Amino acid sequence: MDAIESGIVKIPRLPVSDTTGRPEPKYFALWRHICDNLQPGEKLPGGKPKPDVVWREAEDALATLMGQWKERFEYFEEAAPGQERVPPVMIVVCDNTDIASVFAKNISGEETVEVPSQDADDVEEEEGPRRKRGGKAKTKTVYGTGKLFGEYFSNAEGRLATLRIDSKLLAKAESEDPRGSRSDAAEQLREIVSTVGKVGKPGEQVRCVVSVQMLSEGWDANNVTHILGLRAFGSQLLCEQVIGRGLRRMDYTVDPETGCLTEEYVDVYGVPFSIVPFKGRKTGTPTPVDRPKNHVHAMDERRHFEIRFPVVEGFAFALKSNFIRADVGSMEPVTIEPNRTPTAVFVKPQVGHQTGSPKLGGFEALPQDRREFYASTHLQTIQFEIARRVVWSLTEGVAGRTPKLKLRSRHQLFPQVYRLVEEYVSRKVNWNGEDRRELGLETYVQRIVERFIDAIEPDESQGEPPLLPILNRYKPIGSTGEVNFKTTRSCCGTQKSHVNQVVLDTATWEQSAAFRLEQSDHVAF
Repeated sequence: MDAIESGIVKIPRLPVSDTTGRPEPKYFALWRHICDNLQPGEKLPGGKPKPDVVWREAEDALATLMGQWKERFEYFEEAAPGQERVPPVMIVVCDNTDIASVFAKNISGEETVEVPSQDADDVEEEEGPRRKRGGKAKTKTVYGTGKLFGEYFSNAEGRLATLRIDSKLLAKAESEDPRGSRSDAAEQLREIVSTVGKVGKPGEQVRCVVSVQMLSEGWDANNVTHILGLRAFGSQLLCEQVIGRGLRRMDYTVDPETGCLTEEYVDVYGVPFSIVPFKGRKTGTPTPVDRPKNHVHAMDERRHFEIRFPVVEGFAFALKSNFIRADVGSMEPVTIEPNRTPTAVFVKPQVGHQTGSPKLGGFEALPQDRREFYASTHLQTIQFEIARRVVWSLTEGVAGRTPKLKLRSRHQLFPQVYRLVEEYVSRKVNWNGEDRRELGLETYVQRIVERFIDAIEPDESQGEPPLLPILNRYKPIGSTGEVNFKTTRSCCGTQKSHVNQVVLDTATWEQSAAFRLEQSDHVAF
């Protein structure tokens, strides 16, 4: 807002009224207007409009915007010799790649078509080496005239006036050129985008950019003069990002008569951007009075009154070595069950018709087991994972249960829980002759975790544990010396304080507290 009002960036111009008489002009929230007026058969399965419908409903807005672009373009064409003649650029921000494809084709007149097999021999060599009969169909690029202002925006061999850039097209560029590397093709496309508006660069003569989420990053083109939004803008931030693509000024020469920069504008359709978003303000509410502000700050001459304080992010109970307890001997054991959870299996080729369950016999059956799993897993790792899940469940809770040890420090709980798990595994697991690493299967891990959640209790034999603060790791200590802000709220002055004024957020509390502290003998000069 400050940059726009100061004139150091372009000023966005948005629709505010039109011939329809609607309170909200169609071109202000174009995507919402299109979606709200869809007829049966005009929606895709996900509910979004079909690309051809979007073109149909937005063509009038595009034609209007292009007319404004043409006027701006003619100003640049009239530039005197020696002045920059880089054309202005229009951006069309689309919702998806299918819509972008339709708009790029209709604006540029360029499209990719398949070459009939009988004409395959006539395809120029640049289309790549001929494929064998029955392979992927050949394609070639054909150029026509765009449907709107074709003389300005149509592409031709060696002339790129309209550029489409999206993830799908970028992937195609990375894999299409048979003579160059895929990364070279992608880099060439990226270079064109990044040099839009730069004299002597590949993107100098680009006049329209059709984009899908590829311009939300930093982009320093300064000749963007028109923007058309054809997607949902669900947040003010997204509106700011899109409009920000057109705010960079083209000229920073100060007008000698006024001492200010001359006005530059970017026309924006379809992006419901609010310069000053008064969220929640009711219609007719008067604008707040611009009252003078009070400067609240620390006074250097009162450094002896400085107060230093901890910056606390939260609290945790201080734990002792026996803070939790569990009677492992009374806990229900876990049994490894190879009869229910197979530890090995035979497989064989299945050929011909067979009824009933698969049977051995016929082709050779091959055994498959979990030896590779065992080789990659250690029993200690399994115990660590069980202990981690137990600690998490005790401090954060599981579905339908209140955490038993909420606000406890997990790093102090874990070693205690791990010792209990280790004892349980050595005493209460019936292995049935199977490998001990079978315990790492989810079916067994979950059973043990549930048993520990029920068995572990706080050990309060030494009294209630103290509650300790958790300090901010980046700034553990704050100071009154850092106080420095302005406020329109009422304030009262101080004498026995490092800060010059007290902000009166309530009717009496702050004044009363300040009076008592000023009066108290415990606060001394």
